[in-house]
Amino acid sequence: MWHKRFVDIRSLFTPDRQRKLGAFVVVLAAHVGLFAVIARTQPTPLEPVLSVMEVELFRPLPPPPPPPPPVEPARTQGGGAPAAPSRIHLPLKPPERPPELVAPPTPAPEPALVVGAAPVAGPTPGMGQGGEGTGTGTGQGSGSGPGSGGTRERFLRGPTMAELARVAPAGGPQQTTTVRMRCRIRTDARLTDCRVVEESPAGSGYGPAALSSADYFRFQPPMEGGRALEGREVTVGVVFPARGGGARR
Repeated sequence: MWHKRFVDIRSLFTPDRQRKLGAFVVVLAAHVGLFAVIARTQPTPLEPVLSVMEVELFRPLPPPPPPPPPVEPARTQGGGAPAAPSRIHLPLKPPERPPELVAPPTPAPEPALVVGAAPVAGPTPGMGQGGEGTGTGTGQGSGSGPGSGGTRERFLRGPTMAELARVAPAGGPQQTTTVRMRCRIRTDARLTDCRVVEESPAGSGYGPAALSSADYFRFQPPMEGGRALEGREVTVGVVFPARGGGARR
């Protein structure tokens, strides 16, 4: 059988507990009072300020009056001078072109190339064996089938004075001697099949020396269709200066 046990409440409130409970109540009351003071001292929110706009009303200008009606031209002819006659501008007449000159069917003979010393000394020393000139011209001919253009042979170099002295007879000629010879151009730019065609003065005996100097000549062979032609003939001349003459190099 259960027995009920009664607790005396007064026994719970000991003097020590009563002091602690009183301190708790005092602190709680102080916090509540502080919160009440803070709530009363908070500034009230500011009311929004409405901006004021000034509006100026005005009356619009009246529309402009309509333009006057066009004036009809007079039915009667007015006076004054007659109209000037109209001028017709014609285009300028192009200048007449001169007639085209037609080249002769046969080309002019090719001058022989002369290499060597001049017979008369110049005021200044020479610069070498000379150079190659340029020019233009026209021609005509006949042919058929497709083809391509070509170039003529071109002189590259000739014997120097030292090389001429190497092939000439000892002592040299008594007077300036010129030998012309006809040769064929090989694809390697050398001359072959050379023969003497003229010797001035005749019988000077310098033909073999001129043939020996052919090894020093160089010619670029003519081109046709992008390839070099073999065996094109060319005339060259070699000048042997007189013994003790004022030959220039």
